[in-house]
Amino acid sequence: MKPIVHRIVRHLHSLRRLALGLCVAGAASLAGAQGAAPATYNVGATATGVPFTFLDVKTNTIQGMMVDTVTAVGKAGGFGVNVQQTVFSALIPSLTARKIDIVSAAMLKTAARQEVVDFSDPVYSYGEGLIVKGDDARAYVSLDELKGEVVGAQVGTVFLDMLNKKGIFKEVRSYDSVADMTRDLSLGRIKAGLGDQPIIAYQLRQNTFPGVKLVESYKPVNVGDVCLVVRKGDTETMARLNKAIAAIKADGTLAKIVQKWGI
Repeated sequence: MKPIVHRIVRHLHSLRRLALGLCVAGAASLAGAQGAAPATYNVGATATGVPFTFLDVKTNTIQGMMVDTVTAVGKAGGFGVNVQQTVFSALIPSLTARKIDIVSAAMLKTAARQEVVDFSDPVYSYGEGLIVKGDDARAYVSLDELKGEVVGAQVGTVFLDMLNKKGIFKEVRSYDSVADMTRDLSLGRIKAGLGDQPIIAYQLRQNTFPGVKLVESYKPVNVGDVCLVVRKGDTETMARLNKAIAAIKADGTLAKIVQKWGI
């Protein structure tokens, strides 16, 4: 009887080890699935931020410097990107609501925005540009010279906040796009407007905004970094982005993208 008893005990031990192994493997598999990084990220970009992001009417797709950048980041990081058109003022709300995973647009890094979302390492840096009517010959250097005037900026930008906080203007008007703002400017409805300097400069070179000009003498005071943006606390995505950004900086890919778009 003893040999039979020993065989039964050894069999029970074997079953116990097998069950334990299956549990460990299952737990590891589940943990891996839960922690697996997405193969593709949904990316929010605007249709009105030439040359950073804009709608190409020929292909009905979002194109631009920041689209090329996030695509190159995805290639370097081993993941795909699905770029979606989003109104600028809705970019951060869409991100926090998990409708998108990354923002890739002409969005400057600010302390206020950092309270809500997280910014990657810088991709590009620039400041605001001052635009006036084409026949305004004054060599403006600062916003103080526009005291008592009606001015404007795009909704959701730091430039609109700048004008409102300044508190010296007769009225500060907000616009859904730079095109709407420049239209009012050319018609004399506002005295001046603020916007992303490289965006406005690029579009003026394309003759997109007739009747207005950039003030060359103006000195920007809100120079900031353009970054990729993720949800607050999304450290995994942030780490993937920063590693890939470093790679495309090191191999010259980012410099070629900036050169391509003339900014």
